[in-house]
Amino acid sequence: MTPVLVTGGAGYVGSHASMRLAAAGYLPIAYDDLSNGHAAFAQWGPLEVGDIRDGDRLAYVLRRYRPRAVLHFAGLIEVGDSMKRPELYRDVNVAGSLTLIDRARRAGVQNLVFSSSCATYGAPEFLPMTEDHPQRPVSPYGDTKLAIEEALGEIDQDSGFRSIVLRYFNAAGADPEGRVGEAHSPETHALPLAILAALGERPGFTVFGDDYETRDGTALRDYVHVLDLADAHVLALRRLLDGGAGDVFNLGNGVGVTVKEMLAAVRAVNGRDFAIETAGRRPGDAPALVADSRKALTGLGWRPRHGFQSIVETAWRWHSKGHSAARTTFEPEVKLQR
Repeated sequence: MTPVLVTGGAGYVGSHASMRLAAAGYLPIAYDDLSNGHAAFAQWGPLEVGDIRDGDRLAYVLRRYRPRAVLHFAGLIEVGDSMKRPELYRDVNVAGSLTLIDRARRAGVQNLVFSSSCATYGAPEFLPMTEDHPQRPVSPYGDTKLAIEEALGEIDQDSGFRSIVLRYFNAAGADPEGRVGEAHSPETHALPLAILAALGERPGFTVFGDDYETRDGTALRDYVHVLDLADAHVLALRRLLDGGAGDVFNLGNGVGVTVKEMLAAVRAVNGRDFAIETAGRRPGDAPALVADSRKALTGLGWRPRHGFQSIVETAWRWHSKGHSAARTTFEPEVKLQR
């Protein structure tokens, strides 16, 4: 089996990608500090506990397994939190990623797939957003993703170290078989928050902003199933290992769903009502984000297979079985001393 290093492999998207990698005949080596991931999610290969800022630890793992490529998911991901702690986001996401790239290159790895974000675009100038949409992030989180995209582009031109950047929109849903799913602590993503409110695990759901220029005044997002994202990473990996050029691809369903529509879908799938309140807009939130993913179809052969209904149903199934990071479902997390 071809070894592939998966940073953040015990996290949400990284664990689903590892599952798809294993099914495709690769050996995923999860590298995760378990600050947000779960050891129980690293089911398809070895787990190496480490921080992407720890160059010595990375060098050891790279020497031990000799991966052919890196799938890079590790990093801090919360837009709102990045507004409060921008320096930490630069340290982990930018400095950590540059350390990873440096150690990978020293170890002879020449291929990397980077988990980027539509947050690099900022407020939309047109919808749906293509890969050549201007990149003007409105949050430190988006800034950090853009900084690594730019660094990878420069390295690719100068050294032949090839990378594919995948800018995905709102990751959601879960493995239909319930092996892995979304379990953040604290949870900040809209769909699981609504489901947890419907399950009675939260007092209710807060809508941040109802005065956007959208069809019902609430923010509009493009939800893409986590398994579709995982499949795209496998396709990108194959392209690089087959000698294909690096590139940038959007990943989304191309369909916008408002917050109110998402809440209605959660109610419909379980028949439960829950309290909803409205607050002001949050800094860093764009009014609408919808992907144009046609380039991924032509360049990777990727198209999303799961619609929004499937996203809601698989997420509901996962959370309704008690799979919440707030519960004691998973193994105790090991936190590294910084």
